[in-house]
Amino acid sequence: MRHRVTRRVPARAPITHVLCRGERVCKTRRGEGEKEGIVFCRAMQAPEADCHFAASLVAAFVNYPLWRASAVAQSGFKVPGAGVLGKWAAAFKPPWRGVGWVLGGMTWARASIFYGSDAGKQLLVAAGAPPAISMVVPPMVISTLVQVANQPIIRASITIQDPGSRWQTVSAAMHGISETRGLGALWHGTSAGILKTVPKYCVAVLVKDAMDEWLPKPAPGAPRSEGRLRSAKKAVAAGVAGATITNPFDIIRNEMFKTDESLPQVCRRLSRDQGVRWLWRGVDKNLVSVAIPIAMTIYLADLFTVMKRNH
Repeated sequence: MRHRVTRRVPARAPITHVLCRGERVCKTRRGEGEKEGIVFCRAMQAPEADCHFAASLVAAFVNYPLWRASAVAQSGFKVPGAGVLGKWAAAFKPPWRGVGWVLGGMTWARASIFYGSDAGKQLLVAAGAPPAISMVVPPMVISTLVQVANQPIIRASITIQDPGSRWQTVSAAMHGISETRGLGALWHGTSAGILKTVPKYCVAVLVKDAMDEWLPKPAPGAPRSEGRLRSAKKAVAAGVAGATITNPFDIIRNEMFKTDESLPQVCRRLSRDQGVRWLWRGVDKNLVSVAIPIAMTIYLADLFTVMKRNH
């Protein structure tokens, strides 16, 4: 979006980048003599942190049963229920083990990644960084830090989804794992987690930004439904793209949790026992459990931001 602002600039004024009301990055063209120069501004609204966290909380609440079904399927846990529908139904039934920890971990993680990526991109653009660096570095760095910080919660919460687990709560699982296998065991599987999380969110953020540029902006005075449909298209595309490439890494990470094997050992064992079939084990549930929360977070963050700014 561009708007035209006029002001007097001296002859041979250099092309410079300036901030316009703290929200836009502007380029000043050279004026001719004492004629009025032209400032072209591209709208870059600052992201709203509270809107991102609210959107992430709603998405995490809706997603918990889907995450549970995906974790069970990819880990190969044996649960009651006949067939695919029975296993899906089991994910919605109590006991909802670790629900508070999972909701909290999901909320701060996704909010930090999407908000931090938007804010980081704007800071790098304002500092004159190349576009590729501005788009890739923030989600890559933030998602890596989030994965490392969340790893003990992730391992413990997945472990207790096994009906045969000797631990029933996340805190008990973390305590038990650290006591029996050492504190470092809580971060076992971090390598696979990073290989899964970083590409997922980098791809999701890149697709979200690309769709934001590619999709036509609603005209002034257009119905609100046009803006919401645009946000939905952007969100769904980002969610599906992010989820599609990560399924093998989810399986590897969950197998590492179960067996305490290293990443290469897990890959060799799965390839020996199952051939290439293990690469898409639980992929249907993963597409649902990953794509939906990413799409919901992006869509609701847009929706909440528009609602806040309109008021």
